[in-house]
Amino acid sequence: VFQNLDRLNDGSLLLVEIKRGTLTRVYKDGRLSVVAQLGNFNLNYFHVFPESKHKSFYFTGGGPNSSAVGPDGNIYVTQNGGFMWSSIRTSSGVFNAPGSQAIDYKTGSIQKVEISSDLELVNSVSTLYTAGIDIAGNVVPLRGPNDLVFDSSGGFWFTDHGKVRERDRDVTGVFYAKIDGSFCKEVIFPLNSPNGIGLSPDGKVLYVAETPTGRIYKYQVKSPGVLESERGRLLYSAPEGYMFDSLAVDGEGNICVATLGKGSLGKGGISVIKADGSGLHSFLETKDFFTTNICFGGKELRDAYVTLSGSGKLVRTQWHCKGHRCNFEELLRPAMKSNL
Repeated sequence: VFQNLDRLNDGSLLLVEIKRGTLTRVYKDGRLSVVAQLGNFNLNYFHVFPESKHKSFYFTGGGPNSSAVGPDGNIYVTQNGGFMWSSIRTSSGVFNAPGSQAIDYKTGSIQKVEISSDLELVNSVSTLYTAGIDIAGNVVPLRGPNDLVFDSSGGFWFTDHGKVRERDRDVTGVFYAKIDGSFCKEVIFPLNSPNGIGLSPDGKVLYVAETPTGRIYKYQVKSPGVLESERGRLLYSAPEGYMFDSLAVDGEGNICVATLGKGSLGKGGISVIKADGSGLHSFLETKDFFTTNICFGGKELRDAYVTLSGSGKLVRTQWHCKGHRCNFEELLRPAMKSNL
Protein backbone atom coordinates (compact mmCIF):
# COMPACT_ATOMS: atom_id res chain seq x y z
CA VAL A 1 0.00 0.00 0.00
CA PHE A 2 1.49 3.32 -1.07
CA GLN A 3 0.93 6.59 0.72
CA ASN A 4 2.40 10.06 0.86
CA LEU A 5 4.35 11.44 -2.11
CA ASP A 6 7.21 13.93 -2.21
CA ARG A 7 8.28 15.14 -5.63
CA LEU A 8 12.05 15.39 -6.29
CA ASN A 9 13.82 17.72 -8.67
CA ASP A 10 15.05 14.96 -10.99
CA GLY A 11 11.52 13.79 -11.76
CA SER A 12 11.57 10.89 -9.30
CA LEU A 13 9.24 10.60 -6.32
CA LEU A 14 9.47 9.59 -2.70
CA LEU A 15 6.64 7.66 -1.12
CA VAL A 16 6.08 5.37 1.84
CA GLU A 17 4.87 1.79 1.51
CA ILE A 18 2.87 1.05 4.65
CA LYS A 19 2.76 -2.74 4.45
CA ARG A 20 6.38 -3.13 3.38
CA GLY A 21 7.50 -0.54 5.93
CA THR A 22 9.75 1.46 3.62
CA LEU A 23 10.54 4.94 2.39
CA THR A 24 10.82 4.25 -1.33
CA ARG A 25 12.10 6.22 -4.31
CA VAL A 26 10.29 5.77 -7.62
CA TYR A 27 12.32 6.67 -10.70
CA LYS A 28 10.92 8.08 -13.93
CA ASP A 29 11.23 4.69 -15.64
CA GLY A 30 9.26 2.93 -12.87
CA ARG A 31 12.20 1.41 -10.99
CA LEU A 32 12.00 1.30 -7.20
CA SER A 33 14.76 1.85 -4.65
CA VAL A 34 14.35 1.50 -0.88
CA VAL A 35 15.75 4.64 0.76
CA ALA A 36 15.06 3.63 4.37
CA GLN A 37 13.51 0.70 6.22
CA LEU A 38 10.96 2.06 8.71
CA GLY A 39 9.32 -1.16 9.82
CA ASN A 40 10.07 -4.87 9.98
CA PHE A 41 8.19 -6.66 7.20
CA ASN A 42 8.53 -10.20 8.60
CA LEU A 43 5.23 -12.08 8.44
CA ASN A 44 4.07 -12.96 11.96
CA TYR A 45 0.45 -13.98 11.70
CA PHE A 46 -1.60 -15.51 8.94
CA HIS A 47 -5.18 -16.72 8.98
CA VAL A 48 -7.53 -17.80 6.22
CA PHE A 49 -11.31 -17.40 6.42
CA PRO A 50 -12.58 -20.13 4.04
CA GLU A 51 -16.14 -18.82 3.88
CA SER A 52 -15.06 -15.42 2.55
CA LYS A 53 -11.74 -16.28 0.90
CA HIS A 54 -10.15 -13.47 2.92
CA LYS A 55 -6.69 -13.72 4.43
CA SER A 56 -5.61 -11.69 7.46
CA PHE A 57 -2.02 -11.05 8.47
CA TYR A 58 0.19 -8.44 10.07
CA PHE A 59 3.78 -7.26 9.99
CA THR A 60 5.85 -6.30 13.03
CA GLY A 61 7.45 -2.92 13.55
CA GLY A 62 4.50 -0.74 12.52
CA GLY A 63 4.05 1.07 9.26
CA PRO A 64 5.02 4.48 7.85
CA ASN A 65 1.91 6.34 6.78
CA SER A 66 3.21 9.55 5.18
CA SER A 67 6.37 11.61 4.70
CA ALA A 68 7.41 15.20 4.12
CA VAL A 69 10.64 17.14 3.67
CA GLY A 70 11.49 19.37 6.63
CA PRO A 71 13.34 22.73 6.76
CA ASP A 72 16.60 20.89 7.55
CA GLY A 73 16.34 18.73 4.42
CA ASN A 74 15.55 15.58 6.38
CA ILE A 75 12.45 13.42 5.93
CA TYR A 76 9.75 13.32 8.61
CA VAL A 77 7.43 10.34 8.76
CA THR A 78 4.15 9.58 10.50
CA GLN A 79 4.46 6.06 11.92
CA ASN A 80 1.07 4.42 12.54
CA GLY A 81 2.36 1.61 14.77
CA GLY A 82 1.06 -1.28 12.67
CA PHE A 83 -2.15 -2.75 11.24
CA MET A 84 -3.78 -6.09 10.84
CA TRP A 85 -4.18 -6.56 7.09
CA SER A 86 -6.75 -8.33 4.96
CA SER A 87 -5.92 -9.74 1.55
CA ILE A 88 -9.13 -9.99 -0.46
CA ARG A 89 -9.24 -11.63 -3.87
CA THR A 90 -11.58 -9.96 -6.34
CA SER A 91 -12.23 -10.28 -10.08
CA SER A 92 -9.67 -7.51 -10.72
CA GLY A 93 -6.95 -8.96 -8.48
CA VAL A 94 -5.90 -9.04 -4.84
CA PHE A 95 -6.92 -6.11 -2.67
CA ASN A 96 -4.81 -5.45 0.45
CA ALA A 97 -6.56 -3.39 3.11
CA PRO A 98 -5.39 -2.17 6.53
CA GLY A 99 -7.72 -2.91 9.42
CA SER A 100 -7.54 -3.11 13.19
CA GLN A 101 -4.59 -2.51 15.48
CA ALA A 102 -1.72 -4.97 15.04
CA ILE A 103 -1.26 -7.65 17.71
CA ASP A 104 2.25 -6.38 18.51
CA TYR A 105 1.28 -2.68 18.47
CA LYS A 106 3.14 -0.48 20.96
CA THR A 107 2.61 3.13 19.95
CA GLY A 108 2.34 5.56 17.09
CA SER A 109 5.15 8.04 16.54
CA ILE A 110 6.82 10.70 14.42
CA GLN A 111 10.07 9.50 12.87
CA LYS A 112 13.00 11.50 11.53
CA VAL A 113 15.07 10.13 8.65
CA GLU A 114 18.40 11.97 8.50
CA ILE A 115 19.49 11.76 4.92
CA SER A 116 22.00 13.32 2.53
CA SER A 117 20.48 15.77 0.06
CA ASP A 118 21.30 13.43 -2.85
CA LEU A 119 19.42 10.57 -1.12
CA GLU A 120 22.52 8.39 -1.33
CA LEU A 121 23.20 8.08 2.41
CA VAL A 122 20.77 7.56 5.31
CA ASN A 123 22.60 8.62 8.47
CA SER A 124 19.93 7.55 10.97
CA VAL A 125 16.25 6.85 11.60
CA SER A 126 15.09 8.13 14.98
CA THR A 127 11.85 8.58 16.89
CA LEU A 128 11.04 12.24 17.47
CA TYR A 129 7.69 11.97 19.33
CA THR A 130 5.52 9.22 20.80
CA ALA A 131 3.24 11.60 22.73
CA GLY A 132 2.03 15.18 22.77
CA ILE A 133 0.33 17.64 25.12
CA ASP A 134 -3.41 18.18 24.83
CA ILE A 135 -5.26 21.47 25.22
CA ALA A 136 -5.65 20.91 29.00
CA GLY A 137 -1.93 20.27 29.43
CA ASN A 138 -2.14 16.49 29.79
CA VAL A 139 0.24 14.06 28.09
CA VAL A 140 -1.54 12.07 25.39
CA PRO A 141 0.06 9.19 23.48
CA LEU A 142 0.19 9.25 19.70
CA ARG A 143 -2.05 6.42 18.58
CA GLY A 144 -1.76 6.27 14.78
CA PRO A 145 -0.24 9.37 13.13
CA ASN A 146 -1.38 9.51 9.53
CA ASP A 147 -0.57 12.56 7.42
CA LEU A 148 1.55 15.72 7.84
CA VAL A 149 2.27 19.07 6.22
CA PHE A 150 4.97 21.67 6.92
CA ASP A 151 4.17 25.37 7.16
CA SER A 152 6.59 28.07 5.97
CA SER A 153 7.97 28.60 9.49
CA GLY A 154 9.30 25.04 9.63
CA GLY A 155 6.78 23.49 11.99
CA PHE A 156 4.38 20.78 10.94
CA TRP A 157 0.73 19.86 11.40
CA PHE A 158 -0.22 16.19 11.54
CA THR A 159 -3.32 14.08 11.95
CA ASP A 160 -3.64 11.18 14.36
CA HIS A 161 -6.02 8.70 12.75
CA GLY A 162 -6.07 6.48 15.86
CA LYS A 163 -6.49 2.74 16.06
CA VAL A 164 -9.46 0.40 15.88
CA ARG A 165 -9.78 -2.73 18.02
CA GLU A 166 -12.44 -5.44 18.22
CA ARG A 167 -14.78 -3.53 20.54
CA ASP A 168 -13.51 0.05 20.65
CA ARG A 169 -11.57 2.70 18.76
CA ASP A 170 -9.53 5.81 19.56
CA VAL A 171 -10.87 9.36 19.48
CA THR A 172 -8.10 11.58 18.19
CA GLY A 173 -7.28 14.94 16.63
CA VAL A 174 -4.66 17.15 14.98
CA PHE A 175 -1.25 18.12 16.41
CA TYR A 176 1.36 20.79 15.70
CA ALA A 177 5.03 20.01 16.30
CA LYS A 178 8.56 21.32 15.88
CA ILE A 179 11.41 19.35 14.33
CA ASP A 180 13.79 19.76 17.30
CA GLY A 181 11.68 17.51 19.55
CA SER A 182 10.73 20.35 21.91
CA PHE A 183 7.05 20.87 21.09
CA CYS A 184 4.16 18.61 20.13
CA LYS A 185 0.71 19.92 21.02
CA GLU A 186 -2.78 18.73 20.16
CA VAL A 187 -4.64 21.70 18.69
CA ILE A 188 -7.88 20.12 17.41
CA PHE A 189 -9.94 17.58 19.38
CA PRO A 190 -12.09 15.58 18.92
CA LEU A 191 -12.25 14.40 15.33
CA ASN A 192 -13.55 11.20 13.77
CA SER A 193 -10.48 9.39 12.37
CA PRO A 194 -8.75 12.42 10.80
CA ASN A 195 -6.63 11.55 7.79
CA GLY A 196 -5.52 13.99 5.06
CA ILE A 197 -4.18 17.42 6.01
CA GLY A 198 -3.01 20.39 3.96
CA LEU A 199 -2.55 24.15 3.86
CA SER A 200 -3.89 26.74 1.45
CA PRO A 201 -1.27 28.25 -0.89
CA ASP A 202 -0.96 31.32 1.36
CA GLY A 203 -0.75 29.17 4.50
CA LYS A 204 -3.70 30.90 6.15
CA VAL A 205 -6.14 27.97 6.06
CA LEU A 206 -5.70 24.41 7.35
CA TYR A 207 -7.73 21.64 5.74
CA VAL A 208 -8.46 18.31 7.47
CA ALA A 209 -10.22 15.25 6.03
CA GLU A 210 -12.11 12.71 8.15
CA THR A 211 -12.14 9.21 6.72
CA PRO A 212 -15.41 7.53 7.84
CA THR A 213 -17.57 10.66 7.54
CA GLY A 214 -16.16 11.75 4.18
CA ARG A 215 -15.94 15.33 5.40
CA ILE A 216 -13.48 18.18 4.84
CA TYR A 217 -13.10 20.86 7.53
CA LYS A 218 -11.31 24.19 7.25
CA TYR A 219 -9.60 26.14 10.05
CA GLN A 220 -8.23 29.68 10.00
CA VAL A 221 -4.55 29.78 10.97
CA LYS A 222 -3.70 32.65 13.33
CA SER A 223 0.05 31.96 13.62
CA PRO A 224 2.31 28.88 13.44
CA GLY A 225 0.62 26.16 15.49
CA VAL A 226 -2.24 28.45 16.54
CA LEU A 227 -5.77 28.46 15.10
CA GLU A 228 -8.46 31.11 15.37
CA SER A 229 -10.68 28.34 16.79
CA GLU A 230 -10.45 24.58 17.24
CA ARG A 231 -13.98 24.40 15.84
CA GLY A 232 -13.65 24.09 12.11
CA ARG A 233 -16.10 24.95 9.37
CA LEU A 234 -17.52 22.06 7.37
CA LEU A 235 -16.37 22.71 3.81
CA TYR A 236 -17.66 19.61 2.02
CA SER A 237 -19.31 16.28 2.69
CA ALA A 238 -18.89 13.41 0.22
CA PRO A 239 -21.87 11.63 -1.35
CA GLU A 240 -23.01 8.31 0.09
CA GLY A 241 -20.58 5.46 -0.42
CA TYR A 242 -17.35 7.47 -0.17
CA MET A 243 -14.68 8.09 2.45
CA PHE A 244 -11.66 10.40 2.38
CA ASP A 245 -7.94 9.67 2.63
CA SER A 246 -4.98 12.03 2.04
CA LEU A 247 -5.13 15.35 0.21
CA ALA A 248 -3.16 18.00 -1.65
CA VAL A 249 -3.96 21.58 -2.63
CA ASP A 250 -3.54 22.68 -6.25
CA GLY A 251 -2.46 26.06 -7.61
CA GLU A 252 -6.02 27.37 -7.75
CA GLY A 253 -6.49 26.52 -4.09
CA ASN A 254 -8.77 23.54 -4.72
CA ILE A 255 -8.58 20.77 -2.14
CA CYS A 256 -7.83 17.52 -3.99
CA VAL A 257 -8.81 14.60 -1.78
CA ALA A 258 -8.10 10.93 -2.41
CA THR A 259 -11.51 9.27 -2.29
CA LEU A 260 -12.22 5.70 -1.23
CA GLY A 261 -15.27 3.70 -2.20
CA LYS A 262 -17.90 3.54 -4.90
CA GLY A 263 -21.00 5.62 -5.50
CA SER A 264 -22.68 8.11 -7.79
CA LEU A 265 -19.37 9.67 -8.90
CA GLY A 266 -17.69 6.38 -9.84
CA LYS A 267 -15.30 3.88 -8.29
CA GLY A 268 -12.49 5.54 -6.33
CA GLY A 269 -10.75 8.72 -7.37
CA ILE A 270 -9.84 12.30 -6.50
CA SER A 271 -12.52 14.73 -5.32
CA VAL A 272 -11.58 18.28 -6.29
CA ILE A 273 -13.30 20.61 -3.85
CA LYS A 274 -13.63 24.38 -4.24
CA ALA A 275 -11.99 26.37 -1.46
CA ASP A 276 -14.89 28.86 -1.27
CA GLY A 277 -17.25 26.17 -0.01
CA SER A 278 -19.42 26.12 -3.13
CA GLY A 279 -19.01 22.39 -3.60
CA LEU A 280 -17.32 19.96 -5.94
CA HIS A 281 -15.24 21.32 -8.81
CA SER A 282 -14.79 17.90 -10.43
CA PHE A 283 -14.15 14.22 -9.75
CA LEU A 284 -11.34 12.23 -11.33
CA GLU A 285 -12.34 8.56 -11.35
CA THR A 286 -9.45 6.10 -11.02
CA LYS A 287 -11.53 2.89 -10.86
CA ASP A 288 -9.46 1.85 -7.84
CA PHE A 289 -11.59 1.49 -4.70
CA PHE A 290 -8.58 2.30 -2.51
CA THR A 291 -7.24 5.56 -4.01
CA THR A 292 -5.10 7.04 -1.26
CA ASN A 293 -3.04 10.10 -2.25
CA ILE A 294 -2.04 12.74 -4.80
CA CYS A 295 0.85 15.14 -5.43
CA PHE A 296 1.94 17.40 -8.29
CA GLY A 297 5.06 17.48 -10.46
CA GLY A 298 6.30 17.80 -14.01
CA LYS A 299 6.45 20.95 -16.12
CA GLU A 300 4.64 23.81 -14.34
CA LEU A 301 3.45 21.20 -11.81
CA ARG A 302 0.74 20.06 -14.21
CA ASP A 303 1.32 16.33 -13.68
CA ALA A 304 -0.74 14.74 -10.93
CA TYR A 305 0.66 11.55 -9.39
CA VAL A 306 -1.92 9.35 -7.69
CA THR A 307 -1.45 6.25 -5.52
CA LEU A 308 -3.82 3.38 -6.24
CA SER A 309 -3.30 1.25 -3.16
CA GLY A 310 -5.90 -1.36 -4.03
CA SER A 311 -3.90 -2.44 -7.08
CA GLY A 312 -0.49 -1.28 -5.83
CA LYS A 313 0.07 1.23 -8.63
CA LEU A 314 1.38 4.77 -8.98
CA VAL A 315 -0.21 6.58 -11.94
CA ARG A 316 0.21 9.96 -13.59
CA THR A 317 -2.33 12.22 -15.27
CA GLN A 318 -2.48 15.79 -16.57
CA TRP A 319 -4.11 18.25 -14.15
CA HIS A 320 -6.42 21.06 -15.25
CA CYS A 321 -4.22 23.73 -13.61
CA LYS A 322 -0.82 24.15 -12.01
CA GLY A 323 -0.23 22.23 -8.82
CA HIS A 324 1.10 23.74 -5.61
CA ARG A 325 4.67 23.23 -4.35
CA CYS A 326 4.90 22.18 -0.71
CA ASN A 327 7.31 23.97 1.61
CA PHE A 328 10.95 22.73 1.59
CA GLU A 329 10.59 20.26 -1.31
CA GLU A 330 13.48 21.99 -3.05
CA LEU A 331 15.92 20.96 -0.30
CA LEU A 332 16.23 17.42 -1.64
CA ARG A 333 18.64 17.34 -4.57
CA PRO A 334 19.05 13.71 -5.66
CA ALA A 335 22.08 12.77 -7.74
CA MET A 336 21.37 12.88 -11.45
CA LYS A 337 22.20 9.47 -12.88
CA SER A 338 22.48 8.54 -16.54
CA ASN A 339 20.02 5.67 -16.24
CA LEU A 340 17.14 7.78 -14.87
